[in-house]
Amino acid sequence: MASVIKRLSESPVFASTWPKDFLASIVVFLVALPLCLGIAIASGAPPMTGLVTGIIGGIVVGGLAGSPLQVSGPAAGLVALVAEIITDYQMQGLGLILMLSGVLQALAGFLKLGQWFRAISPAVIQGMLAGIGVLIAGGQIHVMLDVTPESNGLANILSIPDTVVKGLFPLENATHHWAAMIGLISLLVITLWNMLPAKVKLIPASLMAVIAGMVIAQLVNLPIRYVELPGNILSGLTLPTLSSMTLLTDPQVWVWIMTIAIVASAETMLSVTAVDHMQDGPRAHYDKEMIAQGVGNTLCGLVGALPMTGVIVRSSANVQAGAKTHWSAILHGVWLLALVSFFPYVLELIPTASLAAILVYTGLRLISISAVRRLWAIGKSEVLIYWVTLVMVVGSNLLEGVIAGSIVAIIKLLYTLSDLKGKSVENADGSVSVYLKGSATFLSLPKLVTLLEHQPLGRQLTIYIDELNYFDHSCMEALESLEHQYNLSGGTLTVEWQALQDKLPGKKQAYVKGASTNHH
Repeated sequence: MASVIKRLSESPVFASTWPKDFLASIVVFLVALPLCLGIAIASGAPPMTGLVTGIIGGIVVGGLAGSPLQVSGPAAGLVALVAEIITDYQMQGLGLILMLSGVLQALAGFLKLGQWFRAISPAVIQGMLAGIGVLIAGGQIHVMLDVTPESNGLANILSIPDTVVKGLFPLENATHHWAAMIGLISLLVITLWNMLPAKVKLIPASLMAVIAGMVIAQLVNLPIRYVELPGNILSGLTLPTLSSMTLLTDPQVWVWIMTIAIVASAETMLSVTAVDHMQDGPRAHYDKEMIAQGVGNTLCGLVGALPMTGVIVRSSANVQAGAKTHWSAILHGVWLLALVSFFPYVLELIPTASLAAILVYTGLRLISISAVRRLWAIGKSEVLIYWVTLVMVVGSNLLEGVIAGSIVAIIKLLYTLSDLKGKSVENADGSVSVYLKGSATFLSLPKLVTLLEHQPLGRQLTIYIDELNYFDHSCMEALESLEHQYNLSGGTLTVEWQALQDKLPGKKQAYVKGASTNHH
């Protein structure tokens, strides 16, 4: 270790970047700390599991990462999934599912499939994030008032009025109003802190909210819930056992394995792309990042921690703080490890209401009005995809929401690809001109046939295809049949057959031979 440190210190690149990386790592550590704790609590997992995921995401994944400035850790976007898995299979089941999901991610990276995880409709992604935001905010409002959340997201949303009543009109010996006060103070601190100048905001708003809540709660000695940590790191983790392998006979477990792998990878790739846009340094290597994420999630599964992704909140804080290399991410993991190892008692002074307030704020931020406006500018169908995804995520679950949104997106894509527009014009000399635009596929065949068959027989019919970008074999056969009818009626049909054949996919030569016989 000493020789490694010596070589690093003698490296001119390291010597020029380490001061900025060191300072950035402190900022990222302060951003990550409350989120690691809050996301674990929101998932129904022990707080230590979130911290361990942050440590592995920093030290291990930071060292292997293909995106040098991305920071990995537990993600708010997986809260709903993880909570459902823990409810059904406990922490041991989560560990097994996560371990195999990580293996799939690493395998996808080795097979160079990293870019494919970006092939998800932006409307589906935004709808998914908004749905997750609704679920997080809906669940954490209860925690912010020291009320135990309901068993599912929709029930949490419907029971918010009852929880608010408990905070406003507490029963005898109840302390919900004190927790509500700490939560509201924390929300107010976050909101006001984010309005301050950029230089001041290098100290994260979430950390200031935690400090404010912690100081007030300790000064007044409020009888509310606080973070509970075990005596050491290992005792706070539930490791998978050989007996938990029997869960692999449950088909639903394999669905969860695939779901975690796909959703975590998609979130990571989106974060990687965003980080690349935020800085002008080296570009990310997507497949290498996939392998790093796979290794990290496999380790998290082995030690019973939470799943991780590349996280845009921490990554953007890293970039804005001036980080230059992956050492900032690694060092932030070191600081998390040092805090858990030597100062765990400090974390036990934090009210859970403050952490819940941070996640309520985070959840609401995931519901991006500006994203909906951008989708509306693209097209109304994109907003439909967004709402279908959001409603299904909230009303059912994340997987079904993403599937439903993707199905609508595919239907919209098929419609777009088969969108054929046609216009007929009767000329002064009695001839007819038909202008085709778009894509003529088997899906648009009825529309094409209807348009052409309504043209009068026995005349000169000219079909213009300049604005036609695709023409498949089924439409070609229909057009040849129509030409035959025109010949029998004494009319003529004119079209640039060679140009039309060039638009055909696959075996064009067979039609070229036919054209040389029939159309000259």
